Amino acid sequence: MSTHRSPAELAGIALQVAQSCAQITSAGFRTRPTVGKKGRADLVTEFDLASEQHLRAELARLTPEIPLVAEEQGGVVAEDLCWHCDPLDGTTNFVHGHPFHAVSIGALANGLPIVGAVVAPELHLTWVGYQGGPSLRNGVICQVSKTEELDDALFATGFPPDRTDDAKNNFAAWARVKRAVCGVRRCGSASLDLCLVADGTYDGYWERYLHSWDLVAGAAIVLSAGGKLTDFNGNPPDLQTGNLVATNGTMHQALLKLTEG
Repeated sequence: MSTHRSPAELAGIALQVAQSCAQITSAGFRTRPTVGKKGRADLVTEFDLASEQHLRAELARLTPEIPLVAEEQGGVVAEDLCWHCDPLDGTTNFVHGHPFHAVSIGALANGLPIVGAVVAPELHLTWVGYQGGPSLRNGVICQVSKTEELDDALFATGFPPDRTDDAKNNFAAWARVKRAVCGVRRCGSASLDLCLVADGTYDGYWERYLHSWDLVAGAAIVLSAGGKLTDFNGNPPDLQTGNLVATNGTMHQALLKLTEG
């Protein structure tokens, strides 16, 4: 489905809607929300659901021509242009009163992330970026880091909700990277990890078995900040399969080598 709207206009819409959703999630922070389980360690609250209901209504109102996929209610993916949204990325953190969570709204066009807005209300941080434009952190242009050496690198990663399968749990790669670099962080929100690559806080990030709603917004922000995205073989990433390496570019081959296998 085509649209006459530019990436810049879509980024403005994404940011507007993400900010209004963040007001909903923030109202429930540290209130002991009602918690349901989609899996052993995959949680959902009434604030995830309320945020998604709001973003669906607002994006349908503002961009009725663009289909939408989101975490809680899914959707039909359109190949040419589609919103991919997480109404509350980092629900486990949110449930436990940890501030590292966000609303993430991104647009994917023909496999390429072209728009992203991520709002972290408890951190008082907002990122936005789009194809052909800059990435902004709290309204100020941000760029990826210039780190070149593993000894100086700070990376981030995550682990799948089901960590019982040794082939998928990321533990071996985490141990290899941890031994080789200055530090590795695991904070529980893929969208925020990607934004922290975009603004130079992290030099790289890797994770497997994510969903498009976790990745599209942050991936667009990384690209507009000058970063690099691939899968674990160095090929263009398929953001709907969720295997992603994102770096400042100079650290990319080193991180790929450490995470292979």
